[in-house]
Parts: sequence; structure tokens; C-alpha cells
Amino acid sequence: MTEPYDVEEIEEKVILVGVSEQDGDDAEDSLAELAELVHTAGASVVGTLIQKRESIHPLTYVGTGKVEEIDRILTSTGATGIVCDDELSPAQLKNLETILATKIMDRTLIILDIFAARATTSEGKIQVELAQLKYRLSRLAGLGKSMSRLGGGIGTRGPGEKKLEIDRRLINDRIAQLNHELKDVVKHREITRAKREKNDVPVVAIVGYTNAGKSTLLNHLTDAAVLEEDKLFATLDPTTRLLELDGRQQVLLTDTVGFIRKLPHHLIEAFKSTLEEAKYADYIFHVVDASNPQRDKQMHIVYETLDRLGVKNKKIVTLFNKMDQYDMDEPLQDFRADKVLEISAGRDEGLEEVKKLLKELLRENKVYIERVIPYAEAGILQLVRQSGELVSEEYVPEGIAVKAYVPMEVYGKL
Repeated sequence: MTEPYDVEEIEEKVILVGVSEQDGDDAEDSLAELAELVHTAGASVVGTLIQKRESIHPLTYVGTGKVEEIDRILTSTGATGIVCDDELSPAQLKNLETILATKIMDRTLIILDIFAARATTSEGKIQVELAQLKYRLSRLAGLGKSMSRLGGGIGTRGPGEKKLEIDRRLINDRIAQLNHELKDVVKHREITRAKREKNDVPVVAIVGYTNAGKSTLLNHLTDAAVLEEDKLFATLDPTTRLLELDGRQQVLLTDTVGFIRKLPHHLIEAFKSTLEEAKYADYIFHVVDASNPQRDKQMHIVYETLDRLGVKNKKIVTLFNKMDQYDMDEPLQDFRADKVLEISAGRDEGLEEVKKLLKELLRENKVYIERVIPYAEAGILQLVRQSGELVSEEYVPEGIAVKAYVPMEVYGKL
């Protein structure tokens, strides 16, 4: 059995570097979010720098003048590395490390590192390792001194810290093995999904920007006991829980991984089976942090990601969460949503309205019936309970008097 490597935990101090390619873009907001990511990964920010230029420099990310400025900031702050706000090419990585002689990281590496720390299930660990290996494989030429030895800090967690010592063939072999394992996981997920469809239990996928309150909503609706934390990507692995509604109706709520600006394509590919829960769901709950000044931009990023995943023709309910922290007069709107509700999941405010809305949505494709089912055919009642909403049942001499909402296929049998 291979002995685990001891990795020394050190407090890293980093400088954030971004490029603004046009006036009015979100470079500053993106860098502020990167600061949150870095904090979540366990480092502190000691300086920030944004360069305005027409395009990202193909060799050094920022211009040579800014590279010299970064070098001076590194010296004055005692920073242990820099984090660039975009995914660096191998050439950019190698050139910056050669010039600055410090640890060079990018947004993708930070996100991958957080995912490595947060993955708890075997599926999550496989997906994270797969994404990390693909990221590192494409940068073997660019990874220099900072990644060649064991040490603490960001980028050293996950599937082993000696990847640079393993040649491309071994990494490719490991990727092939992980892909095989992931196929088994996907097959299991598809079987589970087929069982849900057979049982005719509606599925609601909870999506949203990271830290919008998805896990809090799931916990307060179903007592799911999922970790709630005021950090980006507090929960990574998807959780599905059963919600019991009035009328003996059941709904499955599935929490998905949070979305974020510039979500790395490595993660989109690796987590496709998880993210596609939204694709196969009957309804989408889009949770939005109403108190965040960037909520409109965040909503756009969520919809952009859903479009990339091929999520179409779904009924979307937008839940503006954290309304207890919203202090503006202007109304909250989402023109892509079919329904909008304002809630504060952490305070249990508006959750009864969420359940009521769910009942209304489930009734949309059902037929209201009032029937007396003869006792000899009482088995039909179980079909009503399983697939529809049983409003009332009363035992009378002729049989069971039923009021219910049922799907068309059950209606035909009645």
C-alpha cells in the first residue's frame, strides 16, 4: 500500500492579477470574486492589479510593464505567489514563472483546489481528480519549480502531489481508468433516474450561483442536513431528498453544484453527469441571492451555463433568496422565469408559498376528478395516491368517494 505524502499546511499570501479588455466589463467584480475563491482555498490576498488592454497578452497574460510592477509588489508585500483571473496557457505559465521566480496560479487551479478539498463522495472525488489531471496534462511543459516538489498550499491537494514526476503516458493511463470508473457511476445514475421516471415521482433540480442558498433551501424544505456555510462551493456533491406535500404527493429535490464566472471547461466536462440532473428534471428552481449587487450578472451566468448543458423547455421558478438582507425599493425580476417568489430560506420565510406553488405546478398537467370507486376496484386508489394528488377520500356504502388530481393515463383507467 502506498504511503500518503505529508503536505505541510502554510499560509499563502497572493497577489490577484486581472485584465480588463473593454470599458464597462466586469473585471473588478470578477477579481473580487477571485478574492473570495482564494480565501475559500485558504490563502490571503495582499495586493490586486488590473491592466486595461485590448486583449490578453499571449506570452505573459499582462504586458511586460505590468509584469515588472507585479515583481515590485511581490517584493514589497512578501507575497508567495500570484493568481491570474483567467486560465493561463502553458506558455504564459512558464514565462511568468521564469520572470517572477514565484508560484503562478490561475482561477481554474483555485477552483479545482477548492473542489478537491470539498469532494466527499467517490463520484465527486473521481470527477475532481479527472478535471485536475486534464488540467495538469495540458500544462506539463508549463509547470515549473512551484509544482515540481511537495509543499503546502493551493494546488497541492487532490490526486497526489507528484504529478510532474509522472510522464504523460502514466497520466493518460490514469485518466482512462477514471473515465472507466466514471462511466460506471453515470450508468448507476441513469438506472436511478430511470427508476424515478418509472415511479412517476416529479424531480425538481435546484440550481443557482454558488453561495446563493441552495443547500439552505434544501435543508429547510426537507431536513436534508447538508452543510451550510458562507463560502463559495460550501457543498460540492449533489444531494437528492424527498419532499412530502399535502395530498400525499412526493417530489424529489436535487441540489446541484453552484455555478460561477468562468467555470472551467475541465469541470463542466467532468461534472457533466452531475450537472445534467437539471437537464432531466421536470422543474428548475433557480435560487438567486437577492442581497448580492451582482445578482443580474449571476443570473445571466446561470442561464448561460444551463444553455451550455442543453437544458431547454423546462418550467423555471426563480426564488429570490435572502430577502431579509435586501434593502432596495425596486422590484426583483427574472424575465426568463415562469414564476418568481421572494423568500428567506434561512428564516423559513416564504417556504410555505414555495410548497403551494409546487402543488400548483404539479396540478397543471393533471385532471380533477370526483369518483366513487367500488370496493372491488380499491386497487385503483393506490394508483391515484402514487401518481396524483389525493384531495379527499370518504368511505361510503357504494365504495370510496374520491376527489383528486390525476395524470391523463390514470384518468383513462378511471
